[in-house]
Amino acid sequence: MFPPPIEPLHEGAFRPDPVLPPPSGSALFTPCAVGPLTVPNRVWLPAMVTWLSNEAGEVTPDITARYVRYARGGAGMIVLEAMGVRDVNSGPLLRIGHDRYLPGLRALARSLHETNDVRVIPQIIDFLKIARRDPARALLRLEPRYPGCSAWTEPELQERLLPRDWRDYASGYRQQIEDLSLEEIRAIPQLFADAARRARAAGFDGVELHFAHAYTMASFLSATNGRTDDYGGSLENRVRLAIEVTRVVRREVGADFCVGCRILGSDDVSGGSTLAETAWFAVALANAGLDFISVSRGGRFEDAKRPAIGEAAYPYTGNSGLLCMPTRVFPEGNNLHLPSGIRAALRRAGLPTPVVGAGKINTYAAAESALRQGHVDLVGMARGLLADPDWPNRVRGDQESSVHACKYTNVCEALDRKHLPVRCQLWMKRPDGGMHPPDAW
Repeated sequence: MFPPPIEPLHEGAFRPDPVLPPPSGSALFTPCAVGPLTVPNRVWLPAMVTWLSNEAGEVTPDITARYVRYARGGAGMIVLEAMGVRDVNSGPLLRIGHDRYLPGLRALARSLHETNDVRVIPQIIDFLKIARRDPARALLRLEPRYPGCSAWTEPELQERLLPRDWRDYASGYRQQIEDLSLEEIRAIPQLFADAARRARAAGFDGVELHFAHAYTMASFLSATNGRTDDYGGSLENRVRLAIEVTRVVRREVGADFCVGCRILGSDDVSGGSTLAETAWFAVALANAGLDFISVSRGGRFEDAKRPAIGEAAYPYTGNSGLLCMPTRVFPEGNNLHLPSGIRAALRRAGLPTPVVGAGKINTYAAAESALRQGHVDLVGMARGLLADPDWPNRVRGDQESSVHACKYTNVCEALDRKHLPVRCQLWMKRPDGGMHPPDAW
């Protein structure tokens, strides 16, 4: 139904078709095969952190309520917020790094599947250590190597410290992939495999491997990867760990369990990966056994703003973060050239792997046109569905005029940055505090 475009879309070139069929005859509301799954329609909810867990990382009533509300709204696929594959404290973020999480995850999967025919997969993630900015503590650590540095002015510190030491002083300590030993790297695939096994045991329909943004796996894929061994340098070396993760996960869960990934179409930082490199990675990963490629953009630490004292660096504060979550000043479908290029590369390689595209798509015209023009196979809609989870049902019922459309002011992103429960400005002023989207507007 969706032929590849003759040429991949160029940035800023997307235009919705002027004439489209009514939703009842649309591509958007047709099923889609994604590996062993059949997704009932092509509206795809990408992973969004909610900060609705507890300090133990467990499923809470608020998390269940949030995702059941999405399911009732009619999306075909729900990707649950990123769950850490390690059994480490990470605040009120949902986790899947130990079997003790299985009862809660089973109950969540059951609640969602009992709602309707929605497909549900968790996104599983590994992230490196990060600390809050604490200049006094940083100087204590630096003093043995830089005698007298505690008396230096900040310009003197920037001039005299090695670049890595200056960064850790100025923005807070952040572990990098260059710090990892080969033993630590070789343990990562099994961490993902164990988490995928738990996802299957919990009754989910698959997993999405988080290979995007500022985190461990994306840092290996990035051209900013500074390793000089088999896990850095060439494209083959940079994708090596992602392929190892994919193969070990696939071996753990079998061929009848959906496994895909979230990947960056481009890093959007100086010296970062380009679309051409990511398209090469996508082909390699599809050949390694992935069932879908979900494409995002940016969200890197390299251009993040300097955090306030007592806060940690946040990777969505620079230009790459702005491109990841484009605001109202950006055109509709601003990031569609990325999935378009990746999909074209997959089709040239003879691979039918479905591609999910996202980035400021929240109208029927944009979603349907992106499909019919061959840029994507499924339409990712994060902030649009946060604003109005009923978007699919409203549009399918030819009632788009009743949609409560996202304003793209990124109030939700500001809450995420502060580790507060993520809500939409459209429904957070209700008398009850607006913890969840309203049942009726």
